Amino acid sequence: MHEFTPEVEALAAEVLAYSLDRLKNDPPLDGPRTAEDLFSEVGNTITARGLGGHEALEVFTSVLAKACISTDHPRNLAFIPSAPSEYANLFDLVVGASALYGGSWQEGAGAVFAENQALRWISDLAKLPQESGGVFVQGGTIGNLSALVVARAQGRKNHPGASRWVIACSEEAHSSIVSAANVMDVDVLKVPVAANGKLMGEAVAHAIDHLHATTTHRVFAVVATAGTTNLGIIDDLKGIGSAAHERGIWFHVDGAYGLAALCAPSVRSHFDGVEAADSLIVDPHKWLFAPYDACALIYREPELARQVHSQHASYLDTLKDGAWSPSDYAIQLTRRTRGLPFWFSLAAYGTDAYTEAMEQSLTVAHRAAELVKAHPDLELVCEPELSIVAFTRKGWSASDYQSWSDKLLFDQIGFIPPSSHKGQPILRFAIVNPWTKISDIEMILSTL
Repeated sequence: MHEFTPEVEALAAEVLAYSLDRLKNDPPLDGPRTAEDLFSEVGNTITARGLGGHEALEVFTSVLAKACISTDHPRNLAFIPSAPSEYANLFDLVVGASALYGGSWQEGAGAVFAENQALRWISDLAKLPQESGGVFVQGGTIGNLSALVVARAQGRKNHPGASRWVIACSEEAHSSIVSAANVMDVDVLKVPVAANGKLMGEAVAHAIDHLHATTTHRVFAVVATAGTTNLGIIDDLKGIGSAAHERGIWFHVDGAYGLAALCAPSVRSHFDGVEAADSLIVDPHKWLFAPYDACALIYREPELARQVHSQHASYLDTLKDGAWSPSDYAIQLTRRTRGLPFWFSLAAYGTDAYTEAMEQSLTVAHRAAELVKAHPDLELVCEPELSIVAFTRKGWSASDYQSWSDKLLFDQIGFIPPSSHKGQPILRFAIVNPWTKISDIEMILSTL
């Protein structure tokens, strides 16, 4: 298993050929199959004697890969898809082949140095202080949870008499906030949003003051969303940050999707107030063209996070040398150097290329909104603030939306499952892929 034999070399050639073909050609859309259907074709792939490298690769490329929906297909506009750059994908192969450990500076100094430069670029876009810093974690759920654990630790220091801890966020906050609260055994105060879908600072202040005046519960963190998943709405970051800090409360910005657009001059002002964040997240695997999985978690004062997250054991004593060890800043110890493909792409292409790609996505989204408004049977839910275009089809029920979505995927035109807003079914385009052209939008709209 651990010898580089002629058979391994032959398999390596096959793997590289497949990878290069996948990179340079248009991605397939494909789609799911049932477990029973897949088993009938490939059977039990785990055997005592093994299939052999060539045969196992054939099972994957010919059957299993085709039972997955490609996230980088230009007409995969579901959820928040992904569109890694060519350089990022190629460098992911390098990372896998290099056997790197990214938990400590001692073991991965060069990789951590590179990751930290990528984090610095994001921090500078957000106008955070030079001493800010953080770590790349698996995804937004782990990023939000890690930040909120630090926030609660600060709350405990400042308000030791609290009987119950509470996270304040909007009704439109990402589901990971409630998940984090469940893990932490804390409550969630959901603050109503304004008519435009934004969480406003005044509403946050009122809700927190009412809770504190009527109970011994204490809000330890306020979470603002910089680009909601469903509609791409940016909360009142400036007002919320002020409301939180005036009350001595941690201000966290969940920008898993939207904060990527900090690099786009056309919308940069929409994020005013993010510079006051005590912590923030953004997922490069969403709209910064990195492969899964990479969430940038950044703290204004990373030392606070180190005090909370650093693990202690005799076998870890050698790592407590004052160097920057990424595992000290989130709920993790073992970690792959998941930020390196993003760093490589950013370093190789340059930041101007990211700005251009971001502006292109925004342009396509706004043109898509115009096409929706011009369509006789469609109605726009709201003007896109970022790159999510949400709309409804006149006269359709939830089953009509689902049937249309199923047929769209069956015909290999696109992947657009329905969502909902205010209890009513909607459709939405999440445009984060620079390969998505207005002609792709026109093709999809022609089926409606």
